Amino acid sequence: MSHLTLSSPAKVNLFLRILGKRRDGYHALASLFHTIDLSDTLTFSLSKEDSLTCSDASIGPNLVTTAIDLFRRKTGLNFHISIDLEKKIPTQAGLGGGSSNAATTLKGLNQLLGFPVSNQELQEWSAEIGSDVPFFFSSGTAYCTGRGEIVREVPRFEGKVEIYKPQEGLSTPAVYKTLDLSECSKTDPEELLEGFLSGKPTFVNDLERPAFKLIPSLAYLKQKLGGTMSGSGTAFFYFPSAS
Repeated sequence: MSHLTLSSPAKVNLFLRILGKRRDGYHALASLFHTIDLSDTLTFSLSKEDSLTCSDASIGPNLVTTAIDLFRRKTGLNFHISIDLEKKIPTQAGLGGGSSNAATTLKGLNQLLGFPVSNQELQEWSAEIGSDVPFFFSSGTAYCTGRGEIVREVPRFEGKVEIYKPQEGLSTPAVYKTLDLSECSKTDPEELLEGFLSGKPTFVNDLERPAFKLIPSLAYLKQKLGGTMSGSGTAFFYFPSAS
């Protein structure tokens, strides 16, 4: 095989609890991740030299190149790859586009090169790229803890998800820098998880408050939409069938 095209899905955080600051500088969290229909497309081809093209000219070297370097370092394989990335997932939206692209790149390289490693190994390696990346090796819905890299699969949450992304974006570091842990929800994340599994969901995102401090208009948008912000970005999701 010398050519491969894969879909790279976006995600929403059905709930996101920030539990504290860890000694390594990361925040401890508990979140229910869920893939949605919105996706990017990556096309891989073995070639004589590495190249990465993207439909969004504003996106420079990203987690795709980080994933290529990681795969080479871990496997010791010598290859060159040409990747075309068609972007549909907006950036700084909290929808996990970069993390998903990284995971899809690892999957694509593994498949294109004859599956030299297992999916579990790829998932374990991917935590070195970013905290959200391991989730994208799950079947689509998972309870993630630690800094996000500990993935426990759960039954898929049903329901059509609508996304609204305003023009403004937010970087993850900026949101976490503004976070006040004393203002976070006190709800036990295990109770939140049980609520989703029993069909009585409660949508909580501890990063909404710092995001609203950075962009006050997001608070109005939440009130207008009746939705929940996903992750640390500015996209809101809601379930029209449930409203």
